[in-house]
Formats: sequence, C-alpha cells, structure tokens
Amino acid sequence: MGLLAYGADGYGDELLDGALVTVQLAVFSYLLAAILGTLMAVLTLKPHGLRWMIGRVYASVATGIPSLLVIFLLYYGGTEIVHALLAPFGVEERPAIPPMAAAVAALTFVYTPYLADLLRSALQNVPKGQLEAAEVLSVPRRQIWLKVLLPQALRIAYPGFVNIWVVLLKDTALVSLAGLTDLIAAAKVASGSTREPFLFYGVVVVFFILFSAATIRLANRQSRRLDRGVRASEA
Repeated sequence: MGLLAYGADGYGDELLDGALVTVQLAVFSYLLAAILGTLMAVLTLKPHGLRWMIGRVYASVATGIPSLLVIFLLYYGGTEIVHALLAPFGVEERPAIPPMAAAVAALTFVYTPYLADLLRSALQNVPKGQLEAAEVLSVPRRQIWLKVLLPQALRIAYPGFVNIWVVLLKDTALVSLAGLTDLIAAAKVASGSTREPFLFYGVVVVFFILFSAATIRLANRQSRRLDRGVRASEA
C-alpha cells in the first residue's frame, strides 16, 4: 500500500514539504552556528580575559541545557525575551516569534559553542611558525587570518564539523514538539489519519539514513581532496 493510497493525493506532498522544512531548518541553523562559532573561536582564542570568561559561561549554559528545553523556551517565551530586550529602548511591542525562527535560534544557540570549540582547537594546532613568518613579511593581520590561519584551521576541524552537522540534522526532529510542521510532524499526522505509523515513520527513518549517508559520502570525498592538496604542498 503506497503513500498515495489515502485520499485524492495521499500524504506524499505533505511528507515532501516536511522534508524541505527539515532540510531548511538544518541548513540555516548550521550556517548561523558556523558563522557565530567562528567569531566566538577567534574572540576567545586566548584563554584569559573577559571575552574568554563570557564565552566559557555561554558554552557551559548552551551545552548543559537539553536542546528540547531551549526550543521550548524560545518558542513559548521568545516573545517575552524579545520584549525584555527591546523595552529599554522604548519599544513596547511584543512581536510574535514564528516556529521556524524559534527553532533556528534554538539550534544555533546550542551548537555554536560546539563548533567554536572545534575551530579554536584547530587554530591552536596550526603551526606557529606560519604565523610568525607572515608577521615577519608584514602581511596585514586581516590577511593572516583569512588566508593563513582560518583555511588551515577549517581543514583540521573539517571532520568534526561534519559530525556536528549529522547530529544537528537528527536534532531537528525535536522541533515537531514546538509546532513546526517538519517531516516528523507530517509523518505523525499521516500515521494518525491512516493508522499505519510503521509506514510513515519508516519513510522518515529512510530519509534521515539516506540524507546522512549522502552527507558523509560527500564529506569524505571533499576530505580526500583537501588531504591531497596538503600532501602536494608538502611534496
């Protein structure tokens, strides 16, 4: 019995729409976490000072709270949080927080410190001689970061970044509990209407397995290319 056996169109379209929402949520959250994680890694590279202390407190909070709880806090309490932040500036409006925005903000909040820790460790493993050589050659500080340090650090951290992507993708399933119509939510509606949960949840399982497998395969291919470039430069 196929997915289109129920109703005029069945639930195929709903599942496809839910899968698209899941992919969009994962991509947006990961990109934002990667950008903020890179910024956090650079700002907290030296293990001392106010920036490092603030980063440590944030990392402890973000990694110590379950992702689902963060999603609930931002989804149900996001309006009050935004209002509290804007009130000192004389803004009294209470803007509604869409489920997608709350979910992206929650996953970004949780995964930013993980990516920051990875990149910070990678930056610390870049040979110091390259930084010293660039400084001796009077290379501008910005160019040192963009063309010397960050490219090498990203290559070192690449496998860890891929692993965090896979974990974040699985965590997107939690947002269905906060009202976002993702793939899990679509499967739940379809299984409840047709009384065939195994069929529709099985489709969800296959989606996550195939998507994760494709991601890892592409990542491994890219990793081999990066390693070839390093071996070629060392030859």
